Amino acid sequence: MSGRSDSSPVPVTPSLLRDWRLPAPGADKYSRGSVLVVGGARSTPGAALLAGVSALRAGAGKLTLAVAESVAVQLGVAVPECGAIAMPETSGGSIKAELDGISSYLDRADTLLVGPGLDDPDLAGELLQAMLRREAGRGGDGTSSDPDGSRGGPAVVLDAYALAALVHLEDQLDPWRGRLILTPNPTEAAILLGRDVADLEKDVAEISERFGAVVSCQGLISKPTGLHADGPGLWKITTGYGGLGTSGSGDVLAGGISGLRARGTTAAQAACWGTHLHAAAADRLASRMGPLGFLARELADELPALMLELSV
Repeated sequence: MSGRSDSSPVPVTPSLLRDWRLPAPGADKYSRGSVLVVGGARSTPGAALLAGVSALRAGAGKLTLAVAESVAVQLGVAVPECGAIAMPETSGGSIKAELDGISSYLDRADTLLVGPGLDDPDLAGELLQAMLRREAGRGGDGTSSDPDGSRGGPAVVLDAYALAALVHLEDQLDPWRGRLILTPNPTEAAILLGRDVADLEKDVAEISERFGAVVSCQGLISKPTGLHADGPGLWKITTGYGGLGTSGSGDVLAGGISGLRARGTTAAQAACWGTHLHAAAADRLASRMGPLGFLARELADELPALMLELSV
């Protein structure tokens, strides 16, 4: 399933998704893929929790949260389904760019999500740079003969402060190009572009081409030329309430996309499905509770039933 060859976005409807089926669930947790979330500073551990739970609700088989050492035990108890890894932190509780403790997890993950709960943009940049340097040192060049770009390392989803760091690392991104998914809000999209967002459809497509990434921003999804199929692709979500504009909502979106990607979808499919499910979950909650006041944590709980409805 690819986007149109012209610039008009394809509406993401239930009918489209039913024709673009998710991979059948495997018999065990290993076949459903593993997600590694790197984030969760001392002051913002809940962001990593929200992203991780959303990845599991989207069907991922295994979850590891790599978070600041001062909150790792608490998150491990709060999410007993996860593995919790303590990351070295500064005196202020921000994660340091030291990868020794998660090296084996980076090797085994199907999807790496970086950003939820990182609270220092400079340290976030150092963290991404260390990850890119590690892959470059192992011979990763971002190239692959597979249509989903999966050979050579995990899919990489970037959110929050990890997005802003890309601007300064653009010339080092080759190990990740072709397997990146970016989930900026419009403010973060402007940072990636280095200017105000003027035409969201064109600007999201520009970010996609510039960074060699599938991008989900404000209900628009874009894939760059040559990824999964010839030509670019642009999609637009057709549902979703203003109640999505609440703390933690973006973490749930990034986590859901990460969980779907780990299951074996392409990056574009994960982004379209994940963005639709996120918006449809808001619709479902708004119909029961009203358009404002539902919590980001409640969005993830809606995902399994919505996926079931779209599978029949």
